[in-house]
Amino acid sequence: MVQEMTESKELSTLINQSLALIDQIQKHPDFHAVEYSPDLTLGDAQQALLELHWETLRQSQPSKNFSLEGFTN
Repeated sequence: MVQEMTESKELSTLINQSLALIDQIQKHPDFHAVEYSPDLTLGDAQQALLELHWETLRQSQPSKNFSLEGFTN
């Protein structure tokens, strides 16, 4: 479990670094000068990284079992 948390933390760090790099690329003047029409955009890459981040957070959180009136797990 400790190893999983360490690996997850490292992955989270990599995701955050990647998001920061994409942000720098988007703001770079040379990027704005490039004319191309990719199938996927930097925004798509950011969204994919955010979803990966949320999934790693979800999997690292202990499951919280609860029930609401009229509903069961």
